[in-house]
Amino acid sequence: MSKIVKQEENFSKWYTSIIENANLVDYGLVKGTIMFKPYGFAIWKRIQEEFNKILVSLNTAEVCFPMLIPYSEFMKEKEHVEGFNPELFKVSHLGEKKLEDELVIRPTSEISFCNYFKKNIKSYNDLPCILNQWGSVFRVEKNTRPFLRTSEFLWQEQHAVFADKKEAFDFSITMVNEYKKFVNDYLSIAVLMGEKTENERFAGADNTFTIEALMPDGQVLQSATSHYLGTNFAKSYDLKYQTKNNNYDLMFQTSAGLSTRIIGAIIMSHSDNNGLVLPFKIAPIQFAIVTSNEVNKDSDELKAIYKNLFGYKYQTYFVEKSLGLQLQENEIKGIPFQLILGKKEIENNTITIYRRDTREKQNISFKEFNQNFIENLIKEYSSNLFNKTEKRLNSSIEFVNNIDEFKKALDNKKIISAYWSGNAEDEKKLKELTTATPRCFDWNQKIDKTKKCFFTNKPNAKLVYFARAY
Repeated sequence: MSKIVKQEENFSKWYTSIIENANLVDYGLVKGTIMFKPYGFAIWKRIQEEFNKILVSLNTAEVCFPMLIPYSEFMKEKEHVEGFNPELFKVSHLGEKKLEDELVIRPTSEISFCNYFKKNIKSYNDLPCILNQWGSVFRVEKNTRPFLRTSEFLWQEQHAVFADKKEAFDFSITMVNEYKKFVNDYLSIAVLMGEKTENERFAGADNTFTIEALMPDGQVLQSATSHYLGTNFAKSYDLKYQTKNNNYDLMFQTSAGLSTRIIGAIIMSHSDNNGLVLPFKIAPIQFAIVTSNEVNKDSDELKAIYKNLFGYKYQTYFVEKSLGLQLQENEIKGIPFQLILGKKEIENNTITIYRRDTREKQNISFKEFNQNFIENLIKEYSSNLFNKTEKRLNSSIEFVNNIDEFKKALDNKKIISAYWSGNAEDEKKLKELTTATPRCFDWNQKIDKTKKCFFTNKPNAKLVYFARAY
């Protein structure tokens, strides 16, 4: 186990040292890939389990599609191709035989889902159709970091088709709201929610909606996105259905995704110089019971603890010597609560509870340790984690009027709110000048014709959030 670097000394090295010490991943044989260790993958599985419940509540059916896509199929949607071409992994040979039509290793699966919809959606009776796939996608990345930017990453991608334009658009809004609620409630992270500017949209989308989380180093992390695709892919792939009037109309399409990047957000949002700190609801181990191996495994004390922890995820550690090393290891792994049952506790008929968020110990009697106490403890823990991120986010937003104020705010690790009416070329110039990009804007705001862009001085500006981003 290596030493955890202090966050305030080097944030990047601190992040890497947390991952190493908590035993989350190893580096793969190919640059930019990672191998999930059991504990790291257990965190992703917990996220998957909980978010699947939301998908099911939205009548989403699960599917699994091939990883390989013919490049000729990829070429059909012009904007999609232009957006992803620099990031594509291609297969040019099958054994020694060169392919005439190269294969793309999927960077995303719109094309596979279009193929499915074309084959299976025949009439209005088949709509809406909402599908989800859990899997991995591949994108060429120059600068890679575990979870945040890898050449292969795990995610869920939901794809849906509708007969009605408004229903499709509203569903894309529903999905970004569901992502926000999930990240707030299950991961205890406060986020900005809004729409992407034209230049930042998903390639091939009419609208991209996003949630963005602020990290302690002042950079934001795009945490999940939902896209209204309109009929862009439907036109390219001839996705039509028979209407009630026996006409043939194009389908309206959406897609949405949440990836293992969110684990990076969890690590940076909550962890400290002592190790990982995990949100309670997705922790693989929510309670660690740490006691001596001299304690009878069928003791009344342990039975009482197990009874009250029914329904939660717990693990008991019977330690041979000092409990200290096991407590430290559990702390590094970010286990929310440790229940200590040492000699002193057994003599006094008490339990010592160690909270990972505050690093505080509380000694209580077995009588006090009941389900009501546990529920309140969990609520307090989750609220404390969320409130810290919400306070960080709210205190970091700063309004600016000009480029000098913009640069100063960036240097102070702020998220910037500013009036903007620039185009894609203006966004490029601003990024070259400051390394910041527009993150999102409130899609419901009305454009004020009197407001001018802080950067171009053009009229008809709207308030947009800017920040440096991962």
